[in-house]
Amino acid sequence: MTLLELRPLERPPMPTTRPAARVAALAAYVALLVVWIRVIGIPNDAIGVALWLWLMTIVWHIDAPRERHLDFVRDWWRPMLLVIVYWFLRGLADQTFMPVHVTAPVRADEWLGGGTTPTELLQRNLCGDPCIEDSAPRWYDVLLTTVYASHFLAALTIAAVLWMRNRLEWLMWMRRYIATLFIGVAIYFAYPMAPPWMAAKLGVIGDVHRMSGRGWADFDLHRQNMVLMGMANKVAAMPSLHAGIAFLIAFYAVSRLRSPLRWLLLLYPVAMSTALVYYGEHYVIDAVAGAVVALLALVGCSFFERRAAAGS
Repeated sequence: MTLLELRPLERPPMPTTRPAARVAALAAYVALLVVWIRVIGIPNDAIGVALWLWLMTIVWHIDAPRERHLDFVRDWWRPMLLVIVYWFLRGLADQTFMPVHVTAPVRADEWLGGGTTPTELLQRNLCGDPCIEDSAPRWYDVLLTTVYASHFLAALTIAAVLWMRNRLEWLMWMRRYIATLFIGVAIYFAYPMAPPWMAAKLGVIGDVHRMSGRGWADFDLHRQNMVLMGMANKVAAMPSLHAGIAFLIAFYAVSRLRSPLRWLLLLYPVAMSTALVYYGEHYVIDAVAGAVVALLALVGCSFFERRAAAGS
């Protein structure tokens, strides 16, 4: 099965798992994860997260034979290979001859903020005037740092749940997720851009701190890459894929669910965008671009699926 196929793998359902065995296995899984987080850190990179999710599927179907647990590897290795390719490309996107854009996003956000960037306004009003990085975090810092960190877990966790419930739905979700990543990385090559914290260091805007971990300062929590490390790109700011993936999750859920409460899911990308702007990671215009990228991925993949279904 390739990522572009519509038909999911035809396999018999997993055998029934004894409730007591599942509860015991889940308890062991949670205990192991808690110890891992305290000693090593919260799984942060895509491959490390996928490995923990694979273990979660094994635990959920603890009575299934070993061969059935390998279904996860058979289905996931192709999309995860594409995620690794994205990760490498993202790390290389600043090694081009394209100039790094600094002032254009500042002017756009100053227009939105009435002459001052929303990042400066938020840090002044929420962090303090002046904003001191190591000052005591507020309750909303805890919330916003948690929302920021959820980016590294949310999309793949949703994928794992869908994989266990409905492989066709999983395939559709993974297609949109990976399309969003590759649209974003293409723009990183074409338009490298300095984020607010970097623009502040260059003296283009006022004093802005990069402080996405601020809310966890009192909890001794940190994120840890297990497999994919290095390859940082400090000018991969436009679009914000933190915002883009959050918008993708909300847009996709709103389009698939039927409950009137589904519209509340739009609060997730709003909270994510607020965290990104407040913590100096992105401009508002980056978050808007992320939402546009998510829409492009949704519309493009839906168009492809309709064309493929009509031609089959």
